[in-house]
Amino acid sequence: MVDPGRCTGFAIDVGPEHELADRVGMAMVRLNKMHAQMSHQMAKQGMDKSAFVLLATLSGLGECRSSALAEAVLSDPSTVSRQVAALVKDGLVERRADPADGRASVLAVTEAGRTLIKNRRRQRNEAIERMFAEWPDEDYKLFAELFERFVQDYERTVPAFMTDRGTGTRAGGED
Repeated sequence: MVDPGRCTGFAIDVGPEHELADRVGMAMVRLNKMHAQMSHQMAKQGMDKSAFVLLATLSGLGECRSSALAEAVLSDPSTVSRQVAALVKDGLVERRADPADGRASVLAVTEAGRTLIKNRRRQRNEAIERMFAEWPDEDYKLFAELFERFVQDYERTVPAFMTDRGTGTRAGGED
């Protein structure tokens, strides 16, 4: 198999001061490519990636309004509303009266939704454990710690970066 990180072609000289950032960025491109392939396979099984992200995020948040869910996933409320409608139709999410305001509704993950999340999480964890099977335990633990730190910084930094660039954090460049 060809190492896509080592393919030759149009080389861009990023300069030595940006070499590490470029290595991380290119590794992220490769990771995103693999993630897109997995998302395509999930879609074939009836669950697209964005719907699963909503379901998993809602599970982590607990009952909440659709607007709060949209904010949590940095998406447009109308987009989230359409995706939630499909999750409700599939029996993975239900709408309930908001205890604080009976005129509004909150979203909640159903038992079927929790089962799906549990099964997908188990499958994901088994796949990750296979990937790290040959790594020494100390390296695996260190990678997990550094990767968690990277993701936290990424989550904190990217929305501000997008806002600074005028692209916003939601679809369409709006905040």
